[in-house]
Amino acid sequence: MTAAPAPSAHSAHSAPSAPGSVPSAPGSPGSPGPAVSRWQSARFRRRVFAIVIFAAMVVIAIVMLYPFWYMGDNSFRNQGQFDQQSGHSLAGWTQLFQTLPVVQELVSSTIVCAAAIAIILLVATTAGFAFAKLRYRGSGLVFLLIIAAMMVPLQSIIIPEYVNLARFNLMSSYTGAILVYAALGAPFATFLMATYYRGISDELIEAAVMDGLSYERTFLRIALPLSLPAIATVTVLQFIQIWDDLLVGYLFLPTNDRTITVGLAVLSSGRTTGIPPLMAGSLVSAIPAIIVYLIFQRYLIRGLTLGMGK
Repeated sequence: MTAAPAPSAHSAHSAPSAPGSVPSAPGSPGSPGPAVSRWQSARFRRRVFAIVIFAAMVVIAIVMLYPFWYMGDNSFRNQGQFDQQSGHSLAGWTQLFQTLPVVQELVSSTIVCAAAIAIILLVATTAGFAFAKLRYRGSGLVFLLIIAAMMVPLQSIIIPEYVNLARFNLMSSYTGAILVYAALGAPFATFLMATYYRGISDELIEAAVMDGLSYERTFLRIALPLSLPAIATVTVLQFIQIWDDLLVGYLFLPTNDRTITVGLAVLSSGRTTGIPPLMAGSLVSAIPAIIVYLIFQRYLIRGLTLGMGK
């Protein structure tokens, strides 16, 4: 009986390696291969990139939050403590509420913002849906004119607006300021809503119409619920714009109905006003806008980006 031949050196070297083992590079037994080195290098770069991004975000957060810390810290001081940057007291808040009707001005700001935003949303949602889904002769030209209205600076139309509203006796209440804010905010809101509605499938709208829904019911039952992110975006942007505005509120609101921003401007113009009351008033004015942003922030980016690519 013939004995089996012994395995040759060539067959021994060509034996398969164990599962999961990393092949060694030629000439360097036991060292990791090129694929492993590239993977480790890419992993290291990702870690460095993440650390750099995190450090940048920390720096940006400090820069953005420092003014609020500065306002809060210096609002709890009197003028002498502010000059020396030592000690705290409630003198700044006391002087603020003694000098300004803060509650009344906050209520006025809320009324003006809520009414103007309601008008803006009513106009923008309906007009945006019409421009996006209803085709008629001249719709492109009308939409172009609305976009062009966004380019008109407020300072160029403020005097004609003032004369026209005074002619109709709309300067003695909130009405004048509300109408001006609505007219200024409607073009951008209409453009944003039309862009958003273009992202909704035309087949969905056509299917609803073929099922017997009118365009009004299609808008109310389908398009409007789908556009909640865009509506939230318009609400946040317009609220911040109107709440922080000074010029329109100063010109178109009577003294008894002025907003908190106008009140702070009047307070800062006084010669005997110290810095701590202004810091306290600025903090009070900033808090509502921050709250509105935090409530709607998850809708903000989605409302700004969805539909842009269509």
